[in-house]
This record gives sequence, C-alpha cells and structure tokens, in this order.
Amino acid sequence: MARSLKKGPYIDQNLLEKVLKLRKDEKIIIKTWARASTISPEMVGYTFGVHNGKEFVPVYVSEDMVGHKLGEFAPSTKFGRHGGKMQREIEAGAEQKAAAKVETPAAKK
Repeated sequence: MARSLKKGPYIDQNLLEKVLKLRKDEKIIIKTWARASTISPEMVGYTFGVHNGKEFVPVYVSEDMVGHKLGEFAPSTKFGRHGGKMQREIEAGAEQKAAAKVETPAAKK
C-alpha cells in the first residue's frame, strides 16, 4: 500500500540534513542505511552509498530518480539463475554458438 498523500513522502531527516550541509562541488559519498527514504529534488547530483546488507553500493542520483526509493537502486539480493536441466542445456547451447562465432572469422583469413 502506498504512503498517504496527507503525510507526504518519507525522507530520512538525518539524510536530508547531510545533503543540505554539503556543497554541490564536493565529491563525497554520503553513506546511508535509509533504503526506504524517497529521493527528493534536493538530492539530485549527489552520490549516496546505500547499504545493501553487506556493503555500500554507490548510487549517483539523477533527475529521473526523483520520487523513487534509495533502496531500489541498490539490490540486496543476488540473482543466481533459474535452475534445472533445461536451463543448463540452454546455456550450453549459447556457449557453443559463441564459440562458433569466434572460430569463423579466424577461418576466413
């Protein structure tokens, strides 16, 4: 469910204070654990180190990101792959095609 319009977007106060203290020309990564914080127009042009549970992922905020959450740009889980016998066969076929493409240009010379 979305946040109430009456309340407005959730922006972590400590994070907003850090942004307002910095100047645009400073190239400092602002570390934060506030993944649920909404990106506001004041944050455009800064780089945030968003914690994904293990490390800080650098996220440069552009104008298109306003209104999204910081956590959307720092994935907290790593996608392995969909498993099974069929997937391994598909991947093996793709590797064979790639190997065939590499061999053909060398054979033409």
